[in-house]
Amino acid sequence: MSTPVRHPEQVSGAARTAAADGGRPAPDSPRILLVEDDRTLAGMLEEILGSAGYAVEVAYDGQLGLHLGLSHRYDVMVLDRGLPALEGLDLLGRLRSRGVLTPVLVLSALGLARDRVDGLDAGAEDYLSKPFDIDELLARLRALLRRHHDRADDLPVPGGRLVVSTRTVTTDDGAGTFLSERECALLAVLARRPARVFTRSELVAAVFPDADDDGVVDTYVHYLRRKLSRNAIRTVRGLGYQLGSD
Repeated sequence: MSTPVRHPEQVSGAARTAAADGGRPAPDSPRILLVEDDRTLAGMLEEILGSAGYAVEVAYDGQLGLHLGLSHRYDVMVLDRGLPALEGLDLLGRLRSRGVLTPVLVLSALGLARDRVDGLDAGAEDYLSKPFDIDELLARLRALLRRHHDRADDLPVPGGRLVVSTRTVTTDDGAGTFLSERECALLAVLARRPARVFTRSELVAAVFPDADDDGVVDTYVHYLRRKLSRNAIRTVRGLGYQLGSD
């Protein structure tokens, strides 16, 4: 059942319990920057987003949000508009002018059609008005991540990041591993849909369309595990392969 949010105190007990039981996100969880000056609402959203699998960082004013947005890497951002120090759309404009292309969802009490148009024209990919529904917010964030991953050059993988254009995996300790064209293509397919289990036939069609049989997938999974780690790709018995986890 969805939980409409009008004020943090109106969040259901079930939603709070689920958030509290969510545990720590995995090291390769999608990273989200939440810029929200209402500390009660921000705390509630941090819990809920954490329970949904995000690694959440919170800024309570626009100036800190700008600093974090410029100095850290995020997979998605959620920005309020009525922020102290720096208004939300001004913050967004400064990020875009400095080349930050991270997808942004504006979450604001300013919900008129003109307000939404202003937010989208300022560079936001999506706009959701307060009061809002938690399930809708989570669905919109998932959609933003899917679209972002479909075109992103830099993708999170177990223990590091894959840069598709250079065919390089850079691990958290700064080491780099160069991949062949097919190795990179296979890892990118898995990294763009990290929750999905791909059959061998699907991977053949996506990466090895000229292959005679699907055994080529097993061979390249072996190559990637040898170069990266055993955990880089997970075997799902009877189904296929999925991006692994640390």
